[in-house]
Order: sequence, then C-alpha cells, then structure tokens
Amino acid sequence: MFVSELQPLAKELVGQPVAFVGGFVSGIFRLNLSDSPLKDWLEKQGIDPTVSSTVSDDKDKPQSITIE
Repeated sequence: MFVSELQPLAKELVGQPVAFVGGFVSGIFRLNLSDSPLKDWLEKQGIDPTVSSTVSDDKDKPQSITIE
C-alpha cells in the first residue's frame, strides 16, 4: 500500500531528476520564483518563471464528499 503511494513520486524522480531535485530544494527552502536573484537566474537560463506548466488531471484532484 505504501509503495503504491510513492510510485508517482519515484516516476517523476526517474523521468526528470534535475527538475525534481530543483523543485524539491526550492520547496524546502520556500524559494519564490518571482524573487529577484532566482528570477534573474531563470531568465538567463531561458526559462520564464511566470509560466506555470502544471498538468491537470481530474483523477488526481481531491474529490468532494458529502457526509450526512
């Protein structure tokens, strides 16, 4: 059961290790992509920090339930 919950995380890590680790580190340090030093560096790398490229999938979204 626990392994199946970690499978999507492991799949992302194997598929894009640099992006995954970068996102993980920026999350730990709570870095904001719109802050000046990080934003300038991303722009020099050719990355637009204002564009969000998240993929939305209905099955991954939280489902609402009604409890009576």
